[in-house]
Amino acid sequence: MFLKKIYDKLAQGVELAGFTEPTELQKESFGTIKSGADCVLAMPDGGSKTTTIVINVIQKLQKAFEQSPRALIVVQDKEKVQEMQEMFEVLGKYTNLRVYGVYDKSDIDEDKNQISVGIDVLIGTPNKLNDMFGGAGFDVNQLKMFIVDDTEILLKNRLEPKISRISNSIAKVQRIFFTDVITERVEILADRIMIEPYFFEFDDEQEEADENQ
Repeated sequence: MFLKKIYDKLAQGVELAGFTEPTELQKESFGTIKSGADCVLAMPDGGSKTTTIVINVIQKLQKAFEQSPRALIVVQDKEKVQEMQEMFEVLGKYTNLRVYGVYDKSDIDEDKNQISVGIDVLIGTPNKLNDMFGGAGFDVNQLKMFIVDDTEILLKNRLEPKISRISNSIAKVQRIFFTDVITERVEILADRIMIEPYFFEFDDEQEEADENQ
């Protein structure tokens, strides 16, 4: 089995994608993320961060439920939104999870209409999500996961206030940061908005060693 106690329909999607062995990041963090703890996970770009995010979201949500999103994923741009959506299509092929993406130049009225129909996972850029959550009155009480990808890049681009504002609008949720490297800014923000976060840090050499075993 790809990972212990993995959701059976997710396991089918993982097999379809041709993933036979989990990365070190996926193995070491799976149980902690599954437990609901806040986490910061560092892996150089190309280290399967997108795959790891999608695996853990599907594992947590498993199937469609009611109307309000239960996972909110913040990414840096339109390309990352689309990349994440494509990975959900592959790994979530055997589930009925509803995934929707928004970005800076998407039509906000159309986005609101689509979301009001009912979704499980909302992926978006900080600017667009901040605008939507600031004025649309979305129900955030159903959110189980608040995930920020490429955290160090977003903070470098001075988007910390918008990430914090979105986070502060959610009372109780699991918060997870994915980053290429754990910088001082990432640590400070994690300590401010998370509850006793766990830190995982891996490099390319660890991944290569694991793959060669």
